[in-house]
Amino acid sequence: MLFTSYEFLGFLLIVFIVYYLLPGRAQWPFLLLASYTFYFIADPRYLIFIFITTVTTFFAAKEISDKKEAFELWFKEHKKEYEKDERKALKAKEHAVEKKIFLACLLCNLGILAVTKYTNFTISNVNNILGAIGNKGTISFVDVIIPMGISFYTFQSMGYLIDVYNGKFKAQNNLFKFALFVSFFPQLVQGPISRYADLSQTLFEEHRFQWRTVSFGLQRILWGFFKKLVIADRILVAVQAIIGDPDTYNGFYAFAGAMFYALELYADFTGGIDITIGVAETMGIKVTENFIRPYFSKNIKEYWNRWHITMGTWFTDYIFYPISASQFMMKLSKKSRARLGNNLGKRVPVYLSSFIVWFTTGIWHGASWNFIVWGLGNFVVIMISQELEPFYRWFHSKVKVEDTFGWKLFRVVRTVLIMSSLRMFDCYRDVPLTFKMFGSIFTKSHLSQLNGDAFIGMGITEYDYAVVFVAMLLLVAVSLIQRSGSVRAKIAEKAAPVRFILWYGLFMVTLIFGAYGIGYSASQFIYNQF
Repeated sequence: MLFTSYEFLGFLLIVFIVYYLLPGRAQWPFLLLASYTFYFIADPRYLIFIFITTVTTFFAAKEISDKKEAFELWFKEHKKEYEKDERKALKAKEHAVEKKIFLACLLCNLGILAVTKYTNFTISNVNNILGAIGNKGTISFVDVIIPMGISFYTFQSMGYLIDVYNGKFKAQNNLFKFALFVSFFPQLVQGPISRYADLSQTLFEEHRFQWRTVSFGLQRILWGFFKKLVIADRILVAVQAIIGDPDTYNGFYAFAGAMFYALELYADFTGGIDITIGVAETMGIKVTENFIRPYFSKNIKEYWNRWHITMGTWFTDYIFYPISASQFMMKLSKKSRARLGNNLGKRVPVYLSSFIVWFTTGIWHGASWNFIVWGLGNFVVIMISQELEPFYRWFHSKVKVEDTFGWKLFRVVRTVLIMSSLRMFDCYRDVPLTFKMFGSIFTKSHLSQLNGDAFIGMGITEYDYAVVFVAMLLLVAVSLIQRSGSVRAKIAEKAAPVRFILWYGLFMVTLIFGAYGIGYSASQFIYNQF
């Protein structure tokens, strides 16, 4: 079900009413039923995959947790009976058993993800290699089901498994509670990738109806609808026109397309997350924030600390840190320092770990080379930026502009331009074509392209551009206000007539100016494909 569809709104209304009519102890079991119903409506076959992930992860984590607890109790009573080396050997033996269970579950679920998402990508590349060496035979593609949200719930489940394996908390003893953690329906479509330690604090609790909580959730949902329908789905028409006809829309149009896509992606993705967080909030459940004004970032590293936060922290905590602190990396660091010198050698493990993270980030977004190149493009930009830090320090010691508004604005604009340029790989979905279109910005842009006729020919009118422009100004204004605290909390302090005018006004704006009618349709959220 599309979040912005009548079906979802009807489904949500039923869930909301029943949820608060039920006694508190029955609320979370009902949410589990609602979540599986949501998934069943999308496609009954999807249930098989999420069920396998849920069951295997639950029992593996529980077995690991139980073994840890039993061994710790036994060891506490008997450790005096053994010498230091014997105690160390006992711990290593116990850890080896836990590690086997952990790796088996990890490989099983990541294997499911790999098979469903990357089988045909692998076959395509094998066929290309065979063709390049003169082999005329090809491997046929496989009709593989890609379950909705599989990347999100797999990573969420594996994050839980890793945390239990590392002893951060004990495993959940209730299979059905864990099933709800994996399948909680608002975040199935596009995340966030929640951590068990965070989501479990409110997911299983009893929640009584509180108007402030419910109204805040509804307001967040409305804001998400505004961003999705008024901005994202309206400008989407122009984006599709530009990327669909690269021979016509090159030069300055390619640049405009990149800017339009940056706006569409932000409004689409954050709008969906607003709806997710808002739906959970109406039921008293707290879901982790996933965006903190990313387009106000002054560099790419800061951008990724503000954009899709739960994904970034997942890759950092579960891939970057374990790899960079591994024995292999320690040995590599030692050898690199010996051969390349301390200054350069110490960078090698960090850069290699970062390369792996960004390669993985790229391929997580999609089984295509454009996503891999996009991920590695982020890696290159960040590494270059880090290498240039001594120059930046020297520059600012000579030119005192670091704290000026103009310099801060320049850095923000620079970040937006760099990220929008990298996102062109996402737009065109073809690596050579992306480079060609990016190059055309510098070689084929001319003043005649600014006459406006071609922009009107993209399928949207001056009226549409005006709507998007005004909506974007509102988006920026709200983001600026958010720097000093919650906008909803600020509005809640206003008099009732003011609150009514603001929220009813936003509702009417969304209803009137949403992208409906001939030539428009409420499209699926972009990150649903991941």
